[in-house]
Amino acid sequence: MRIDGLQYANWSEKIFRQLREGGVDAIHVTVAYHENFRETVQNLEKWNRWFELFPDLIMKGRSASDIDTARDTGRTAVFFGFQNPSPMEDDIGLIEILYDLGARFMQLTYNNQSLLATGCYEAEDTGITRMGRQVIKEMNRVGLVIDMSHSADRSTIEAADLSARPIAITHANPHEWAPALRNKRDPVIRAVTERGGMLGFSVYPHHLKDKSDCSLESFCTMIARTAEKYGTQHLGIGTDLCQDQPDSVVEWMRVGRWTKEIDYGEGSSANPGFPPMPKWFRDNRDFDKTEAGLLAVGMTSTEVAGIMGQNWYRFFADNFGPVQN
Repeated sequence: MRIDGLQYANWSEKIFRQLREGGVDAIHVTVAYHENFRETVQNLEKWNRWFELFPDLIMKGRSASDIDTARDTGRTAVFFGFQNPSPMEDDIGLIEILYDLGARFMQLTYNNQSLLATGCYEAEDTGITRMGRQVIKEMNRVGLVIDMSHSADRSTIEAADLSARPIAITHANPHEWAPALRNKRDPVIRAVTERGGMLGFSVYPHHLKDKSDCSLESFCTMIARTAEKYGTQHLGIGTDLCQDQPDSVVEWMRVGRWTKEIDYGEGSSANPGFPPMPKWFRDNRDFDKTEAGLLAVGMTSTEVAGIMGQNWYRFFADNFGPVQN
């Protein structure tokens, strides 16, 4: 079983076929960065059209059992998520509506301060806001997973503490391995994993040691060491693959509507666009290399199977949907 905890590709039939060639059974896709509710619905309409056009390749995912259906029929189950709370605007009642439309993950922030929490690029982290506390309760109630991938340390730890259900960091790596601003320090990873949450390892070059030149061995050794510290069962893959996206999209991701100035985020004026992917992970057909790399650094086949998908499957099964009494 192979599950990717996050991608934001420029979706096409080519990529859908590569998902199948790579044996990807399920994928969490970003359907909103800075979009409001109506704009998010328009993005969902695009996905409904793709499901209609490519029914032999992809299907909409709502629960973990849909992954079983996808595997049985040779397809990839697609789960929706937001990298910002902007689709709910300032209306807590929209959370259930968005869940009913198929959303299964929502980040409480995207780099900046939001109505709910503090992003990882802010100078001061004031933690979860009053509204954020209420939103966490509502997300717990309906089964919308809290994602803190782009959130600051205090906010993430507080979210894990306040949430009655496990939360996720769908795409990041340990800060001690690659000290990118978006990577996560030990207290953050512990707060998430000790409460049953998940960390998805990212192959986005800005999150890697040596960036685009990161070796597969280095990446896989990092995963093995992380498993020793926090437990293999709390780890998965969240590639953050942005395949075939033009550089204008990374500008939208960083700037959105909040500034008139250029924001380079994890890039720089000398490297403003998408960085080149490492040679061992160019697209979804390269999951074989990651799996082989994990085995090569000494992880057992059972541990590798968990990281490649079974851990995400269990997390989906436990956390999508209302709590069963």
